[in-house]
Amino acid sequence: MRLTPAAALAAATSALSLASSPAWAAGGKEQFDETCAECHALGPSSTDAPTLRGVAGRNVASLTDFQYSAALKAKGGVWTGANLDAFLANPQAYAPGTTMYVSVASPADRKAIIDYLATVK
Repeated sequence: MRLTPAAALAAATSALSLASSPAWAAGGKEQFDETCAECHALGPSSTDAPTLRGVAGRNVASLTDFQYSAALKAKGGVWTGANLDAFLANPQAYAPGTTMYVSVASPADRKAIIDYLATVK
């Protein structure tokens, strides 16, 4: 199926939203489990990666129970939908030198993960 430019823009814009839809969030849990859960927990941070519970809307590199890379500490800001999308698409381009190396190529998969994370408070 080919999207019109307007439909493509609408789809891309919605991918940046932290407003979660139940269908996307359900698919996001599956994507999270397949892509993120090997390193990231939803409980306390591990020595490998910070917890992603409550990441949506949280300040970047702000948890006290995890040692973030200098690159992510210097990035600053808030984990908005757009920032999460950019980070998941290419962590090294978003924050060169970050220790995050896994990327999510599919915009639909990134949206699903972001929508899921928005439900995990």
